[in-house]
Amino acid sequence: MRRRDFIKVIAASAAFRPIAAEAQQPNRIRRVSVLLGLTEGDPETKARVKAFRLGMRDLGWIEGHNVQIDYRFAGTDTTLIKQHLSELVRSSPDVIVANTTPVMAALRPATNTIPIVFAVVNDPVGQGFISNLSHPGRNITGFSFIEPEIVGKWINLLNSIKPDLARIALMFNPDTTPYYDSYLRSFKALPHQSSVDVYPKHVRTTKDIDTVIAKLADEPGSGLIAPADAYVLSARTAILKAADQYRVPLITPIGILWLREL
Repeated sequence: MRRRDFIKVIAASAAFRPIAAEAQQPNRIRRVSVLLGLTEGDPETKARVKAFRLGMRDLGWIEGHNVQIDYRFAGTDTTLIKQHLSELVRSSPDVIVANTTPVMAALRPATNTIPIVFAVVNDPVGQGFISNLSHPGRNITGFSFIEPEIVGKWINLLNSIKPDLARIALMFNPDTTPYYDSYLRSFKALPHQSSVDVYPKHVRTTKDIDTVIAKLADEPGSGLIAPADAYVLSARTAILKAADQYRVPLITPIGILWLREL
């Protein structure tokens, strides 16, 4: 997904309001509400907000001039997500940007009139957020983040650094990213799937993470995939330190983020 394409969709969504209303208020400042499934102090959160602001500015949307952007941060706390969404819907912005699956899952039934653009959401059709990718329908559009076929590419990359790879744990939190279970089922149904055994490992706490990785270290030929997941992102320090401590080969997008913060 290119940043510019993402911003164009959001900018276009602000035009969903009735033309007659716009004619009556030609100089009205548009209002965009952004709810991120990340914590406010996370360096990755700050990087995403900065990129969003720059992208909007590049397209002529200047905060305080022709657009007002309201940022809210909820992490993976479902109670906090619902609290923020209730406030957002009552404020009736021109468009809501939903970041991560937990946010989108809570937002979908909350309004069928305010335009919604989702980002960092996988399998939006399978999760029931939209009817199909070509014609999302209703008031929702956005970007599918990772396709199921990527599982095979992850395996190939991991196998290139560990030729004796025999088994891989796909680690994720099922509460924040339930679609990874279906991704594995889709992958295993392929006629030419890898001979490497891939199985899910659900984690919800730092202790779970350490237990999973320590056990992999005791099983020769094991590797770990920690895919994009709101929870995995928040727990990246624990994951990377444990993988390093137990010397378990790992493929993950969060390693770059972690190194950037050091």
